Amino acid sequence: LPISFSLNNASFLEQLDELEKMFKEDHYPDNEKRREIAAAVGVTPQRIMVWFQNRRAKWRKLEKLSVKGNKKYPTSS
Repeated sequence: LPISFSLNNASFLEQLDELEKMFKEDHYPDNEKRREIAAAVGVTPQRIMVWFQNRRAKWRKLEKLSVKGNKKYPTSS
């Protein structure tokens, strides 16, 4: 069920904004919550599940980079 999005599409940006808000509340929405989000955003629960998987991966990557950037590594030669 491919859905095409245009990046300059206001509704796409609203959907993305809604998803990001949901992600801040809960990184692991259950099946019922995914169905609610899907209905609100207008896509399938499967797409919501995949979006959250991808978003968690991005979050972990950013966390790792943040931690690495904040540590002071002693330079030993």
